[in-house]
Amino acid sequence: MNELWIGVLGASAIAFLLKFTGHSIPEKYLTNPRMLRINTLIPIALLSALVGVQTITEKGKWVIDQRLAGVAVALITLSLKAPYFVVVISAAVTSAVLYRL
Repeated sequence: MNELWIGVLGASAIAFLLKFTGHSIPEKYLTNPRMLRINTLIPIALLSALVGVQTITEKGKWVIDQRLAGVAVALITLSLKAPYFVVVISAAVTSAVLYRL
């Protein structure tokens, strides 16, 4: 068995233990207002990190290209409280136009 399979089995065991302990935690700890606030912010933080990594890195190196301009346009349209459809389309069009240039 090589290191890859040891890593896969180890990660699987850790994931199982995390899920099992998650079901064993008493409900009073999960309904705490502080925990509820943290649980609502975790997906936002993870998605923001994913967008940041996918926007400015490629193959482990920093890259500044049309994707960054698309995200900037999306942030501007979001700050103007534009509908989601307008945000996505404006970011996509900006990235596509700059990619073609």
